[in-house]
Amino acid sequence: MRKRWFGSTGRRVPQIATEGEVDLDGALVLDELDDKAIRAAFEEGRPVVVRAETQEAILEALGRPEVSSVIAPPELVDIDLVELTYG
Repeated sequence: MRKRWFGSTGRRVPQIATEGEVDLDGALVLDELDDKAIRAAFEEGRPVVVRAETQEAILEALGRPEVSSVIAPPELVDIDLVELTYG
């Protein structure tokens, strides 16, 4: 399981997790990408988490280096990001 830094907290979290798997306390949690909010949170060192319901939304969110983790349905947690990205 690949991990990412959780903002400036010093913690690493799964890049894709299910609801409740990661403690989101203090994180900016978005239901869709919002450039302005993501940039502001990143500059503050605040973790950014995005909820995604599709493979495409997961790829788009993880394409942003500011995003610490994506919250996804259980059936999408183990998707093959390399295959989806590069074919």
